[in-house]
Amino acid sequence: QVQLVESGGGLVQAGGSLRLSCTPSRGTVSSYTMAWFRQAPGKEREFVAALRWGGGITYYTDAVKGRFTISRDNAKNTVYLQMSSLKPEDTADYYCAARTSYSSSSPLLKDYTYWGQGTQVTVST
Repeated sequence: QVQLVESGGGLVQAGGSLRLSCTPSRGTVSSYTMAWFRQAPGKEREFVAALRWGGGITYYTDAVKGRFTISRDNAKNTVYLQMSSLKPEDTADYYCAARTSYSSSSPLLKDYTYWGQGTQVTVST
């Protein structure tokens, strides 16, 4: 079983930035397709961004394109979600997720096997 440990959430004013981090307890981030999802109060969990294993092709939902960047640091075995120009509608619990090794990217929750515990992001006006 792989555990994903997240950190970096918090309270930020609109227009500000935050960086979320995610580290797996086993394996290397370069061998997993990693993703971030978010769930706002009263809403379903939704896809935010994904980073494919190996070459690191990235995918984003339209709502965050140009503002969020998913990346990884192989030396630290950590995946990041850099969030800039934050808006109040970005307020949500953010979850790191991983597919089993060497799987393709996907925006679907059901395709991810491992999940973090979630970290809260609140954007104030």
